[in-house]
Amino acid sequence: MRKPTRWLMAGGAFALIMAACTPGGDDDGGDGDGGTGGGGELVWAIGGAEAQPGGVHQQVAELWNEENPDNPVRIELLPEAADQQREQQALELQSEGSTFDVLGMDVIWTGEYAENGWLESLEDVRGEIEDASIPGAFESATWGGELWAAPYNTNAGLLYYRTDLVDTPPTTWDQLCQTATTAGAGAGIGGLIGQGAQYEGFVVNWLEYYWSAGGELFNEDQSEVLFDTDIAAQATQFMADAISGGCYAPGYNTAQEEEARNEFQQGNTVFMRNWPYVYSLIEEDTASPANGNFAIAPLPTFEGDGTISALGGFNNAVSAFSDNIDAAKDFVVWAATNEEAQTMLATEGSVPPTMASVYDQLADDPVMSLLGQILPDAKPRPPAPSWNEISVEMQRALFPAVNGQGDVQEAVEQVRTVLEDAIG
Repeated sequence: MRKPTRWLMAGGAFALIMAACTPGGDDDGGDGDGGTGGGGELVWAIGGAEAQPGGVHQQVAELWNEENPDNPVRIELLPEAADQQREQQALELQSEGSTFDVLGMDVIWTGEYAENGWLESLEDVRGEIEDASIPGAFESATWGGELWAAPYNTNAGLLYYRTDLVDTPPTTWDQLCQTATTAGAGAGIGGLIGQGAQYEGFVVNWLEYYWSAGGELFNEDQSEVLFDTDIAAQATQFMADAISGGCYAPGYNTAQEEEARNEFQQGNTVFMRNWPYVYSLIEEDTASPANGNFAIAPLPTFEGDGTISALGGFNNAVSAFSDNIDAAKDFVVWAATNEEAQTMLATEGSVPPTMASVYDQLADDPVMSLLGQILPDAKPRPPAPSWNEISVEMQRALFPAVNGQGDVQEAVEQVRTVLEDAIG
């Protein structure tokens, strides 16, 4: 039997907070002008568990170093939490320091970093990266029609369900709620649990409903708002009805990733929306009522056609202030397009890769196999410079409406205003 793998979560959705590391490398911070450079060490600033010694990012760096001894990569370990990683990178970049050559970036930071002038454009290697990458992952690395980062690892939301209570996974949201209420009532447990607390995860869950009904936020280059208030009202009203009608499990509106996992793993819900990392945790928990009694499926849509999932993950970018831009650019292209490195992410670190072709080799892994089906249609949140602010305002407008404390139509009109204000 294949050894269960332990899955990482989407960037920043769940974090074990650790103390920030002090950046190493060049003490003088460089001259701030950047440089093409040649030989010499490259510093890769990236965080998370897999950047730790023995983690798969370290293994990827070692593979590069074997092939490129004149430009070895050294990982500068950043904190576990995405917001702390962003803070530490921003401090260096705002001072135009050259300590970091390669930046491991959450997919939603692209626009902010590009607008601030912190990144070297990758337009000259766009074709090579685009040909190799999953479309949604590639989109997350662009801003203003220009490529600013190279996709590296990705993630997508999945539907977990109890196979002892559900014969066939639902393909529409209405079917899911019907099954959730009837099966849940029969077993004396809750229906669907997800990320319903007021934080970024709530916006991600809401977007999956909105996108699955055909909605869009912006056009391709984020220059025009395409927000459809009718579709937004449909998604918001569905969530409100799911709370009041018992489709959502008790505690849905206070749950983040781990709360949702615990509820499903302890046998308290029929369905769960969560990230791939949960799969191995349930497989390893022999005391869980869900152990041996669960499976994964694509998220439903309103019409039952296809699936839409929110995309997570990390991209690699080249610092505009690096003293070795050419070698740094070579590394980020290599990490995105080298089959051995991308396969290593999955087999050694259980991190979903962004290289589309490697999924054919991973068909025996149930999680990788499903990701290979759904990632081509997964959608990234817009990599807008002001996404953090947009998300907070969306939460303020939509969370009360979903919980019966605000008017649905007024809430979606507020969201449209927020999006219009964001692009000026």
